[in-house]
Amino acid sequence: METRPAMKDSIQFQEPETAPCHESACCPDVRIAGKDAVRILHVVGAMDPGGTETWLMHVLRRIDRARFRMHFLVHSDRPGAYDHEVTSLGSKVLYCPVPSNLLRYAFNFWRIVQAHGPFDVVHSHVHHFSGWVLALAKAEGIPLRIAHSHSDTSLCDFGCRVPRALYLRTSKWLIGRFASWKLAASRRAAASLFGAEWSGDTRASLLYCGVDFAPFQAEVDKAKVRAELGIPQDAFVVGHVGRFAEPKNHDLLLRIHRELLNRNPRAILLMIGKGPLESKMRVLAEELGVTKSTVFAGTRTDVPRLMLGTMDAFAFPSLYEGLGLAVIEAQAAGLPTVMSDRLPPEADAGCGLTLPMSLSKSAGAWAEAICRHAEAKKTLQKQALDHLRSSVFDIRTSARELCEFYARSLPNP
Repeated sequence: METRPAMKDSIQFQEPETAPCHESACCPDVRIAGKDAVRILHVVGAMDPGGTETWLMHVLRRIDRARFRMHFLVHSDRPGAYDHEVTSLGSKVLYCPVPSNLLRYAFNFWRIVQAHGPFDVVHSHVHHFSGWVLALAKAEGIPLRIAHSHSDTSLCDFGCRVPRALYLRTSKWLIGRFASWKLAASRRAAASLFGAEWSGDTRASLLYCGVDFAPFQAEVDKAKVRAELGIPQDAFVVGHVGRFAEPKNHDLLLRIHRELLNRNPRAILLMIGKGPLESKMRVLAEELGVTKSTVFAGTRTDVPRLMLGTMDAFAFPSLYEGLGLAVIEAQAAGLPTVMSDRLPPEADAGCGLTLPMSLSKSAGAWAEAICRHAEAKKTLQKQALDHLRSSVFDIRTSARELCEFYARSLPNP
């Protein structure tokens, strides 16, 4: 019988550690008979900057790669932003686009496993589609199969049309049938994919994704960073980090910015990210007359630097999130944050910097809240950072718990 891993709420560290970690504290010395390393296949959409993918990159950089070999099956046929670094660290990116024919996907999955396996773990991060992934992994005899929920899609799933409802029901049945373990980034994310009674399932656990807080300790020349982006030194900058996709609600964000300009003509909206809706949002910015005060910064690898060097406040009006790691990062940067009340409670890391707002409130109400909150919450960034570095969101904790999870969950040879 398998033993359920214990997921601790918080692990304290006595000394700061900023270098990549290959110590047993992060990566327990576990081996499988006849193998030099535990071989893990992560299934994701693409290795582009995003909450899940960035967390996995943090883990990949820190683990002992001689003992835990992480590879990535991506539902894409194009290189991702992280692909080069993945391969430079000795891992592989395996391209497996999702066709309309699931049997074709099954063949491609089989071909990849045969060519690059065997694998000890399939760790799937693709929400409902994880059901099909894990069914295929079971057919390939992969012993440890994990469904990991990173999103709360319950609102958009509710009342959906019959074809999608059938897909959701089938996917959840497959997860229940073929998952060895079920992990989630928050309680709401768990309920969304595994059902309201998930906590009574002995296979289900919470595993909070971690953030590398080391870059938030750096000294940043704010004048230089603002100058690089063409942002005036006296501007009031509201930031946002997120892919240009429907859940991030950039439409409301731009309307909030227009209201902010009515209150503060020096307001600038800085949006970091790329995505399919970017061109549509550029058109909307033009229609709203806010183009000159809006910065589309694209995909960036220096988000902590931009948060520390440019932003005065952070806005995050998402329609839904599994957790919202960008909000955790904003707190590490000491930014007063106004966020959608649809984010899970765990997104408030206890730094005293977040203010939940209902999406039913007007853009003007959001703008007013941002102005008031930014003035009232001038918390020292170091205090917030120290708090987060001893929390469940520190990458040292997250990487260690993930390695311990693999170690405890793999069946005995």
